[in-house]
Amino acid sequence: MRQRAKIRRRRKEAGIALLIAIFILLLIGVVAIALVVSSGTESALAGNYRSSSSVYYAALAGVEEARARLRANNPNSFNNTAAGFLPPPGTALAPCAPVYVINPLGGEAVTPWDLANAYYDGEFAKEFGASCPAPLPPSPSPKTPSVWNLRPLNTLAFPGPVYKWVRINGVSEQSLNIDVDADGRAESTTPLYYDATNRIFSNNPGVGPQALELTALAVLPNNSQKLLQYLVAPEPIVLPPFLAALTLSGSNGPSGNPSFQAPANNAAYSVIGNDQDCNGNPSAGTPVYAIGLFGDYSGGNYASDLNNLVNGNGTTSTGIPVTPASVRQNNYPGLGTLNPAVQYLAGYPANLESPAQLDSVVQLITQNADAILPSGPVNYPLPTVPGSALTSLGMSATNPMTVVINGNLDVSNWTGTGYGTLLVVGTFTYDPATTWNGIVLVIGQGQINNTDIGLSRQMNGAVFVAKTRDGSGNLISGKIGGGSVSFTSAMQAAGIRYSSCWIQRAQPTSGYKILSFHEISQ
Repeated sequence: MRQRAKIRRRRKEAGIALLIAIFILLLIGVVAIALVVSSGTESALAGNYRSSSSVYYAALAGVEEARARLRANNPNSFNNTAAGFLPPPGTALAPCAPVYVINPLGGEAVTPWDLANAYYDGEFAKEFGASCPAPLPPSPSPKTPSVWNLRPLNTLAFPGPVYKWVRINGVSEQSLNIDVDADGRAESTTPLYYDATNRIFSNNPGVGPQALELTALAVLPNNSQKLLQYLVAPEPIVLPPFLAALTLSGSNGPSGNPSFQAPANNAAYSVIGNDQDCNGNPSAGTPVYAIGLFGDYSGGNYASDLNNLVNGNGTTSTGIPVTPASVRQNNYPGLGTLNPAVQYLAGYPANLESPAQLDSVVQLITQNADAILPSGPVNYPLPTVPGSALTSLGMSATNPMTVVINGNLDVSNWTGTGYGTLLVVGTFTYDPATTWNGIVLVIGQGQINNTDIGLSRQMNGAVFVAKTRDGSGNLISGKIGGGSVSFTSAMQAAGIRYSSCWIQRAQPTSGYKILSFHEISQ
C-alpha cells in the first residue's frame, strides 16, 4: 500500500521541471523583447536629439554669420562683399524691405520670397502681414550669397552649415507687438532704434542705432527644420565721459602739468560747453564745462594747474587771453556760473584716470575701428599721416566712421570735413581750415598744435586730450601726464563747440549686441 502511494505522488509531480523551464524561458523572452524595444527607443531618441542639435546649430551658424558680417571692419562684411545689399549708412533698413543671405547646396533653388519654393519664408508674413503690402516677403527681395558660397570656403572638401537663408530686416512696434511710444497701442510701423543708455527701444533715430532682426532657416536632409531669431543692435564702446567741450589730463605726478594756449590774437576763438544740435543751433541739452581738467591729484592740489589753464603763467601768451575782457566773459561759457567755465572734473570716474586704464580704451577702439592709418601696430618713432589720407575714407554726415591714427596726424592744408570718432596716438597738428564733427581723442602723446593759421573752421562734439605715453612710446607708470593744447597767437580757428548730437552720432561700437534670442515654433 505504501509503495502505491509513493508511485501516485511521483506521477502527480512529473513534468513540473518542464513547466518551470518554459516559464523561465518566457520570462527571459519578455525581458529580451523589452530590452530590444528600449534600445530602439533610445536609438530613436538619440537620433532625434542628434538631428535636433544639428539643425539648431546650423541655424545658429546662419544668424551668427549675418551678425558678424554687419560689422563694417569684418573682411567679409556686407560693405566689402555686397555693395548696395544694405541701405547706405545713416539710412534705416525698412521693416517691410527685408534682405536675404542665401546658402544653397548642390545648385538647389533657395528663394524665400517665392510661395512655391520649398524654403518659403512664411514667418515674415506672420510678423508683418498687418503692416506691409503684399506680396510678403517682397518678391524678389535683395539677396547675397553666404560666405560658404564664396572663395575660399566654397573650395573646401567638406560642406558648410546647412542653413538655407538668413533674413535681415528692421523692426517696428507692430512687428514686435510692443508699445514703445507709450500711447497704449503697438501700432507704429516706424523703424525702432536702441537707446543703449536706458536700454529701451525708441522711434527716435537720435537716441542710438537701429535695431535689426535676424532670422535663419536650417533644413537637414531628413527634413528636420529650425527657425532661430536674433534681435540685435550695435553695442557702444564705453568711452571716457565728456564732461567738458575740451577735456585735458593732468596730475601732481612727474610731467603731469596740463597746458592750454588759445590763439591770443584771435578774439573769435571760443570753447563752448553749451550744447548744440548737429546743425549748429543751440540745444536744450545739458551744458558741460568749456574746459575740464581730470586726473589723480591725491596728495596734492589741482588749483595751480587749473589757474594756469585759465590765466597761464601771468601772461597773455598762454591760457585764455586776458584782453579784451569780453573774450573771457563770452568765449568760454558752459555749466554753472563760472566765467570762464573751466573746472576740475570731480565727477570724472577714478577707474579711467591712469595711463593703463585709458590705454585699454585705445586698444578697444582700435580693435573695432573702421580705418587704421597706417595699418598694423604702432611703431616709434611715430610716422606722420597727412590729412589727404582721410579724404578717401568716405566719411559723411550719414556715414560717420571710427578712424585710428597710429602715429602723428597733420591736417595742414586739408580743407576737408571729418565725421565720426578720430583717435590719434601721437601729436595732432590741426588746421583751422579743417572741420571735425564728432569725437576727437588724442590719447598717447596727448598733444594738439597747429602750423597753418588761415580760415575759421571748428570742431563740433567733444575733444579729449590725455598723455599716457612718453616720447619713446612707453606707457607712463604711476599718475597720468599732462595733456597739451597749444595754438599760435595768429591762428584763426573758430574753436570747439560741445554737441551731444554729434557725440551720439560718432559713438564707436564693438559689434552687434544680441538683445533677444528665441526659437520659432513651426
